[in-house]
Amino acid sequence: MRIRTMMLGAAMALALEARADEGMWLPSQLPDIAKNLKEAGFRGDARDLADLTRAPLNAVVRVGGGTGSFVSADGLLVTNHHVAFGVIQYNSRPDRDLISNGYVAADRAAELPANPDYRLRVTVGFDKVTDRILAGAKGKTGRAYYDAVDAASKALVAECEKEPGIRCSVANMFYGRDFYLVKQLELRDLRLVYAPPRAIGNYGDEIDNFVWPRHAGDFTILRAYVGPDGKPADYSPDNKPYHPPSHLKLATEGVAEGDFVMLAGYPGITYRHRTATEFADQIQWRLPTSVAVLTGLQDVIEAEGKTDKDAGIRYASQLQSLKNGIKRFSGELQGLERSDAVTVRRDDEAAMLAWLATRPEAKTLKPDIDAAMALIEQGKDVRDRDLLVGLLSTQTQLMRGALALDRLSIERPKADAERESGYQKRDEELIKSQLKQIQRRYDPKVEKALVTSLVARYQALPAAQHLPEMDTVFGRTAAELAQALDRIYGATKLSDEAERLRLFDATPSEVEKNGDALLVAARTLRPALLRMEDQRKAREGDLLRLRPAYMQALIAYREKQGRAVYPDANSTLRVSYGKVTPLVARDAVAYAPVTTVKGIVEKNTGKVPFDAPKPLLDAIRKGDFAGYADPATGEMPVDFLSNLDTTGGNSGSPVLNAKGELVGLNFDSNWEAVSASWMYDPRYKRAIHVDMRYMRWLMDKVYPSPSLLKELGVPAR
Repeated sequence: MRIRTMMLGAAMALALEARADEGMWLPSQLPDIAKNLKEAGFRGDARDLADLTRAPLNAVVRVGGGTGSFVSADGLLVTNHHVAFGVIQYNSRPDRDLISNGYVAADRAAELPANPDYRLRVTVGFDKVTDRILAGAKGKTGRAYYDAVDAASKALVAECEKEPGIRCSVANMFYGRDFYLVKQLELRDLRLVYAPPRAIGNYGDEIDNFVWPRHAGDFTILRAYVGPDGKPADYSPDNKPYHPPSHLKLATEGVAEGDFVMLAGYPGITYRHRTATEFADQIQWRLPTSVAVLTGLQDVIEAEGKTDKDAGIRYASQLQSLKNGIKRFSGELQGLERSDAVTVRRDDEAAMLAWLATRPEAKTLKPDIDAAMALIEQGKDVRDRDLLVGLLSTQTQLMRGALALDRLSIERPKADAERESGYQKRDEELIKSQLKQIQRRYDPKVEKALVTSLVARYQALPAAQHLPEMDTVFGRTAAELAQALDRIYGATKLSDEAERLRLFDATPSEVEKNGDALLVAARTLRPALLRMEDQRKAREGDLLRLRPAYMQALIAYREKQGRAVYPDANSTLRVSYGKVTPLVARDAVAYAPVTTVKGIVEKNTGKVPFDAPKPLLDAIRKGDFAGYADPATGEMPVDFLSNLDTTGGNSGSPVLNAKGELVGLNFDSNWEAVSASWMYDPRYKRAIHVDMRYMRWLMDKVYPSPSLLKELGVPAR
């Protein structure tokens, strides 16, 4: 399938002076900065990078919540240990603890199925559809504007997904200025092939998270499968390995300071083009509040896991996600405060608006900019409530399932195009998969404690923020909450997988009449959730209509400054490039860009999280690093640092050398740069990568898998 690599026009015009270390570029932008790429050290043709059907970008995929890349003709995929952690957890139990012990499949028959909702997507199409998306929205405001954009997006997606095995979406660029139709091949049968033990894949855990120097082997190898007919299919023993259109070649040589590196992946969300008011809100409210709320949930899971190993395993993936989020938000807050982001962004915005006032387009743009800013100021009076209510459906398992079943019952009678996104026919398979996996990720005692942590905070809010439906279900006091949860979770039958799946297949009227305690609670909450959703959509509709004026002014102002112009990240495929770079973190504190196994031994205490496995320590003492060690120093590398521009979602992104060979896997950012999702500071922005030499050495000398190394094209030494 050929992709039209359409240029982004004036809105995407690039300043040739853009620094190599800043920018999450759309592939179609890269030919315009070919000179910059070449000067930075890239040896290929930038035009090849603009075509997603050609290597290397057609080997880069979205997997789980991060990125991965194909590394063999038979569907081997490499990503981070933490990106595949849910797969590892799903296959673990007290008598088979793959989290602690790792896993090496003896052969393909021993490869373990991933959790049912784990997906892999290969981008095969990316086309500008702005005119089609906005055609029906002209002249509308608020919820009507939102609905018009939503309806047009759904129509395009439905048309795109007529082809079996294809998953499509509409990506919003520059906050409503442009829209692109993203077409992806979706694979549903992923299997665990090779995972190092936790004490390698997550060496240092939260102490080292977002910290340099690092010594983690944060990688896992999966394999993608398709049906006997070669098309995407659910897991079956009869399936066969997927043959990707291309795969990355592992480099046999490593990197050193100053070497060119390039990264391709699916960064989640950045906010660099947001308003000064939004910067202030992020620093003054959202980040500190989120840290406090999520820390309460972390405390709950850790406390329950100390006395119940099975519960600890069931919630291991969720706990890891919470820890990562808490530390990320904490680092982001510190970084933004250190960079004085509120002042910098406020002054920059003021200068932009002053410049705009001298321009003829100010007459048409300024009214929309003023209206957008006024709208952004609104809604602060209920933001605490909205945060807590939202977390009830993302940080629970059984309640989340009940809410999904209830919502599905009111969406199914509608025409598919009128259903809420996430509950259309295209989404039902994923909902069913999520209902299935609850069985291995749920414990009633833990869930009740998680709900208590969230609702107790809600109950402490001012009465003006309360929702009658929430008070009806959970009460207004701690005692009423405890009684309500004991009653609901004591009576519900949704903890039985067969019952959940029965209700999934039931008619809407059957679900509506069902008297299960948890379903009744979900049904009672429904009017409040729908009111909140309507308010959110009305606000988002107006912002979609108004923000393009702000973006038009900002883009023009940035180009006048000679600065890079690229859209904020939004989970679409992006490319960053730069060099292996050291870090001067603060006064008199400087870091080299490569760590070695010496650091593993230096950090090792024998206790979590610095409890390196004995086979690893024995191999380090033996010192058999031939073929893997740095030729200049003789040391065995572990991780390396670069100035590549990354954010959440780039976890697992392949890091390539000047020849396009795989030299590393991105897995983290340094503490000083966590705030880069909002503000880029070239002094501190670094990305942390697993050195592929370390992965190969582990697979050769520590937890051997010679057959895998052969398949990867780097046979054991």
